[in-house]
Amino acid sequence: MPATAFSKFFFIMLCTLLLPLLAGCNDKPNSPTPNKIVSTKNLRIALIPEIDIFSQKKRYDPLVAYLGQKLGVTIELKILSRYGNIIDNFKTEELDGAFFGSFTGALALKKLGVTPLARPEGTDGISTYYGMIFAQKDAHIKNAADMKGRRFAFVDKATTAGWLLPLHFFQELGIQDYQHWFSETYFTGTHDDAIYDVLNRKADIGAAKNTVFYRLAAQDSRILDNLEILSTSMPVPENGLVVRSGLDEDLVAELKKTLLGMDQDPEGKKVLAQFGAARFIETTAADYQVVLDYAEHIGLDLATYQYNNN
Repeated sequence: MPATAFSKFFFIMLCTLLLPLLAGCNDKPNSPTPNKIVSTKNLRIALIPEIDIFSQKKRYDPLVAYLGQKLGVTIELKILSRYGNIIDNFKTEELDGAFFGSFTGALALKKLGVTPLARPEGTDGISTYYGMIFAQKDAHIKNAADMKGRRFAFVDKATTAGWLLPLHFFQELGIQDYQHWFSETYFTGTHDDAIYDVLNRKADIGAAKNTVFYRLAAQDSRILDNLEILSTSMPVPENGLVVRSGLDEDLVAELKKTLLGMDQDPEGKKVLAQFGAARFIETTAADYQVVLDYAEHIGLDLATYQYNNN
């Protein structure tokens, strides 16, 4: 074989042997995997009617705008007219998530299999709340006998502070049939209204969550001047975000990551300050066990519970 032909043959064979090795040099099995891009879509997030609709929107609009911008999605807020509507609305309104209270969160865990993501922690480092039973100081209500024939203001049959606590309170006092014990019982729909109904003597006794009670008291000195606390509940999780089962896993992961990292982002810190929180902390189904235990103690099975606010 001529020298030039042999050289060409040798070069071709050498390239054939080296190409796989050279290609392998480009593989980097230990290099980090690039972040997955979250698919753009709309999210429908519901709010329970804890306070009036205008205050709700003022508090949550900056938060959802921040989350939407960070995730590249459009988030639509839907404020529900009643607490218990959340179960039906997840189906009929095709909701992707909701900021649940402790009772509605526990209820949705049992009935819908939702996934809790995060809840706010206040500037005081607290991420829970508790229920309160209160009355006019001059009503001189101390025991069950003092309550007989009075008027009681609940919030809603899907709240811990405005329903579970009163039922537990009645049980502890030996009141078996509260509807006949009181001259009137009714549901205000919001914690604000329950507090002001007692303050304004529409009701003699009421129930609400402490965070709303003391927020209003900071603005209206009459609340602490005229109302006294008769009983409180154990701490339960503050209103947190949960999402439906089947929601895109990458989107859920990014949503959770964004919430938990807000306090590390200058823009996020501003939004948190508007929201009234220091940060968001991770929340799991286990955090709602206290509510399930509470309900079980008064004979309420949330797995079979049928919401009826009459």
